Amino acid sequence: MIKHTWFKTLIAVAVAGASCHVMANGLAVNEQSVSGMGTSFAGRSSSAQDASTVFGNPAGMSRLQRAEISGGVAAIWPETDIDGAEGNLAPGTNKGDIAPDAQVPFVYYVRPMNDKWHVGLGLYVPFGVISDYEKSFQGRDHGLYSKVQVTTLQPTISYRINDRVAVGFGPTINKIDGKLTKNPMAHAQLGLASSPNAHARIKGDDIAYGYNLGVLVDVTDRLAWGLSYRSKVEYELEGTISYSDFHPATGFFGTHDGTVDLTLPESVDTSVTYRANDKWTLYAGSTWTRWSRLKELAVVHDGPQPNPVEPLNWENTWSHAIGVAYQVTPAVVLRSGFALDASPTTNEHRTVRIPVSNRKIYSLGLGWNIDQDWTVDVAYAYVDESKGQVNQAGNGITADYHAQYDNSAHGLGIQLTHRF
Repeated sequence: MIKHTWFKTLIAVAVAGASCHVMANGLAVNEQSVSGMGTSFAGRSSSAQDASTVFGNPAGMSRLQRAEISGGVAAIWPETDIDGAEGNLAPGTNKGDIAPDAQVPFVYYVRPMNDKWHVGLGLYVPFGVISDYEKSFQGRDHGLYSKVQVTTLQPTISYRINDRVAVGFGPTINKIDGKLTKNPMAHAQLGLASSPNAHARIKGDDIAYGYNLGVLVDVTDRLAWGLSYRSKVEYELEGTISYSDFHPATGFFGTHDGTVDLTLPESVDTSVTYRANDKWTLYAGSTWTRWSRLKELAVVHDGPQPNPVEPLNWENTWSHAIGVAYQVTPAVVLRSGFALDASPTTNEHRTVRIPVSNRKIYSLGLGWNIDQDWTVDVAYAYVDESKGQVNQAGNGITADYHAQYDNSAHGLGIQLTHRF
């Protein structure tokens, strides 16, 4: 039973580690465009401002008149406070700041073939998280270190049906890498006699395929509507699970081959862009994500223990955003946005690995056309997350852990676009 419990917690949530340091909720990453970041990604599927539309809406490539390449990076500085930790805890700490600073790069290329067809290519990170608690963390029975990253390559085509309507499609090639480590507590009160140097580790990876498609409609000369769909992607992570330095009585020791099936969810984004006049442009959009695909994760391994199942009980979510852009001069545009992003988990199911709550996101951005060939975009975003309660019960082997988490983050991005 002991090994079953440890194995379940280790591998099954390796791909669902605390994502409180990214600008999107759950496991998703939003930072695929700095020009979009300035408006809190309102209008993501309807604005097509540059080559980053390869991610936002492939149909938007039809708007680009010249070949162009856009690339950039978003840096994120997270903050986490942990208060009121309680339970049948061993001595330890609750320092917070569980997510290290992170950088999210991206690059896109688009080329018009003729008046109807465009081709493009994107390289970006749609999912990626890191959580890193101190070794003495009081809740380390339930989580200590998690890292997962999905890198996507997307070749893309778009076709302009007529002067008003365009469609786009791109298959996605997705590589996932995950690593998780964990340290048990030596709970004298629970009768555990494990070594203080004991640790367990799971590493795995996989390549899987999906697609991104969209439609963009110029409803009027001033109003555009876009709809994009990102498919689910089914992974089978294959790797090793290693245990070392455990007390022989616990039965933990050695290395096993293991796999876990994981389906990262599909999402639908719809938005409108309205150019009120030569100075003002308004954006609004909503995104639905099918997080309910992460109800549970099941593990298959070659050890003698039963295959464990880790319940997550995530729910589908909506996020909503509004934004505005003001053209200060023909070369300079200012942007601002606000978003509400719902959490896929609740106080009942929130864990130390994924202590995310509902979010408010505030953003500012600036775009500067240096000349006809070069544009630079910068953006700043602040994430204000509601306080969330973690309530994880022990099972006679692991300890209870109850605490309140208060997460926030600052993000700063820069993007350079070259047309030729």
